[in-house]
Amino acid sequence: MLKERRKAAETVATALFAAERAIDQAISCTANLAGVMPISRAEANLSAMVGQDALTDAIETMRALGQARQSIINTHKQLSLTQHDIGLSAVSFGDSGEKPAVLTEGRRRAATLVRAA
Repeated sequence: MLKERRKAAETVATALFAAERAIDQAISCTANLAGVMPISRAEANLSAMVGQDALTDAIETMRALGQARQSIINTHKQLSLTQHDIGLSAVSFGDSGEKPAVLTEGRRRAATLVRAA
């Protein structure tokens, strides 16, 4: 039974990490696009109005990707809870990055300053 749960968790973890990487890659590529568009327009000596709608849409795509990234992070958090619920809390599934504490020291200080204000 434990072996099956672990295998299922590994399959889900692999898919989760792939989704996280894909969203980050999409953010990077879209940011590059949004950065290149105004430079290319200027280098071609075109009016600032040229391509404005496309630039606005690229920026809107960045916003949507930011929301997607937050959603996949929330998914990751929920799956971490599920991992504990199914008795696999001691198992690491190869997430390449170290997870930050729920409230980092900088955020703790900022929260303290806000409460003091």
